[in-house]
Amino acid sequence: MSPSADLSSTLSGSTTRHQIALIGVTAIAVVSDAALLPFAPQVLGQRFGVENDLLVGTFLALSTLVVLLALPLWARVEKRWGTLQLLLVTQTVACLLGLACAEVESLTAFWWLAMAMFVAKASYLLVYPWLMRMARDEHQASIIGVLAVVVHIGGIVGALAGGLLLEAFSAADIFRLMAAGDALQVLVCVWLLRRGLASLNSTPVTATPASLPPRSRAMWRLGIMMLLFYFSITLPRPFLARYWMELSGYPSELLAGVVFAIPAMLAVLLLWRDHRLGNNGHAIVRPLLIGILGLLLEAHGDIAMLLIGRVLFGWALFRLTVRLEVRMFRLSHPDRYARDFSLLHLFQGGGALLAALCAGLIQQLLGPTSPFLVAALGLLCCALLCPWLLGPRQTMTPDTSTDHAITLDPDASSDRTVTTDQLARN
Repeated sequence: MSPSADLSSTLSGSTTRHQIALIGVTAIAVVSDAALLPFAPQVLGQRFGVENDLLVGTFLALSTLVVLLALPLWARVEKRWGTLQLLLVTQTVACLLGLACAEVESLTAFWWLAMAMFVAKASYLLVYPWLMRMARDEHQASIIGVLAVVVHIGGIVGALAGGLLLEAFSAADIFRLMAAGDALQVLVCVWLLRRGLASLNSTPVTATPASLPPRSRAMWRLGIMMLLFYFSITLPRPFLARYWMELSGYPSELLAGVVFAIPAMLAVLLLWRDHRLGNNGHAIVRPLLIGILGLLLEAHGDIAMLLIGRVLFGWALFRLTVRLEVRMFRLSHPDRYARDFSLLHLFQGGGALLAALCAGLIQQLLGPTSPFLVAALGLLCCALLCPWLLGPRQTMTPDTSTDHAITLDPDASSDRTVTTDQLARN
């Protein structure tokens, strides 16, 4: 069975095309965002002569901060307007601001316009919890797997597109690409509204907010784990492309984009493998240790070691991202998905914010390999804290049974879907 067929079966019948279109909205947003992230130092350097790593890190940190602050606001507005109506407005604004970012010549004006653009763009993150509300409980792990691979494919395309634009055209064209992505999202939203998806904006309420149980301590502990995890995986990213070009001696931004996208490429292969063979286990500590090894190899200073490290890091990144997000939705309630997702996104974004703030300073003070070493230390802390944050019985090796598989095949028996009890045993 093909992945597209799996997705069609996983999502609920009459709205399948609508939901696939919503996943497409996520993919478009990821592509446009991923075009900028690996090349932020080059973009600011080419357009405005910025050579200060700390200033680059501050720009990335503020872009993360405004998204963190905007997402809870958009979640409240969504309750009144509906997801699609909100996206229609915010992505139109983001498109116009992206075009303005491509034209301005003042760093100050660019800075303010870019921050406003990121505020508007933050609203697309609400598509994720909306899709989870629309999916049947037994298929939520499959949806998370599909979204994970969509995000990774978007990261590949975005990194390659950003590198190609920098190499063949100009840094300003990256923002034109981002604006084009926003415009395409607007068109998808218009199509969905015309198809009547607005009536699906809310799902049947099974419990009133007052009757819902309070957030568990496990959810807050998961948030702490995500903060530390996202700090560690984000720290090496801002200067990775430049590090590769300096280490390899190849000045090609396109090739640097390929190296940056290796973890995303591996994620696509892993999802395909899991679909065919089943994903054994749900452990957290073992992928953390493999991720640490990957980061240490990237810091080795040898091209071959760096590439091997990217592969190992990509394996760990995919496994950990999917497993932590499955845990979040199993700890939550469908009527609280948007709020809990916003809460955990605050922790995720907080980790990314700290990483962006520290990356430039660490790079300046300790050298180009230091972000990898500090990130490895962060993952080691995750592994050491795992028994307290995620449960004392967290295993270090995957279960050899197939009970914990994240699968794209909804026809598989229910014992192959990640269940609440299985997650609790972690």
